[in-house]
Amino acid sequence: MAALPRWHMGECYSATLPPMAAQAELAPGLYLVATPIGNLEDITPRAIRVLKLADLIACEDTRQTQTLLNHYEFQKPTVSYHEHNEASRAAELIERLTQGARIAMVSDAGTPGVSDPGFRLVSLAIERGIPVVPIPGPAAFVSALVASGLPLEPFSFRGFLPPKSGARRKELQKIIDSDETQIYYEAPHRIRETLADIAEVLGADRPVVVARELTKIHEEFLRGTVQEVIQTLNARDEVKGETTLLIGKAPRGQSAPRSISVHERVEQIIREEKVDEKAALKKVAKERGISKSEAYRKWQMGR
Repeated sequence: MAALPRWHMGECYSATLPPMAAQAELAPGLYLVATPIGNLEDITPRAIRVLKLADLIACEDTRQTQTLLNHYEFQKPTVSYHEHNEASRAAELIERLTQGARIAMVSDAGTPGVSDPGFRLVSLAIERGIPVVPIPGPAAFVSALVASGLPLEPFSFRGFLPPKSGARRKELQKIIDSDETQIYYEAPHRIRETLADIAEVLGADRPVVVARELTKIHEEFLRGTVQEVIQTLNARDEVKGETTLLIGKAPRGQSAPRSISVHERVEQIIREEKVDEKAALKKVAKERGISKSEAYRKWQMGR
């Protein structure tokens, strides 16, 4: 029986798989191992085998990965690999890989490299001719999409939206006329602000789905228009849990709302929230990611 498929310096060997008994050994290389996004049962036998046989596991958070290893009752050397040490740690791992190490890379949850560190290490490994082997498994955005009720094709996954309102609105402007289901990850403490920006930029009737705590005990899908979902979340004291946000295309015949100017927005806040100009300018500056002096200048220009 032919060996496991291996890539080396551009050569492709047989893709015929041997029986499981013959796969007891793990070839040198970098293994991208998908791990559960919540429910620890959502891991494949292949992923467990690779983690057990790897010489080292590179983790986004070693403590998070240790919980998984403890659940399946085995120990392995781990090393941190995250956005703050990615540059230096990637060089160290590549050195070990060139010496024939078998390294598994995992994120805190889901597929490594998807809105998580990993691209640098994968790119360097490919440049050095080191085999890079994906071990498929969970991905939060895929799980959210298939259960959302929004059209599955076409869709675009765009990672995290910008944290500041001004930059976020600019990003949302890009999908005003999109015919695709758009998928983003969002922090729970920002989801209400993000939905408010969606309502202003894309319209309050735009269909959205907020999927949170996927595969966990408190898994929830909030489906409806932006305004309906905002009302649901505003009735809660706080929003918890990892969140995936899906935005559908505009309802047929609906045009996106016109983006209002800084001057119009300041006047709107003064009128609706009964605050003075200073407070309104401060809020607009925060919403749009600009300085208070810039907001004041634009407000004066519109008077």
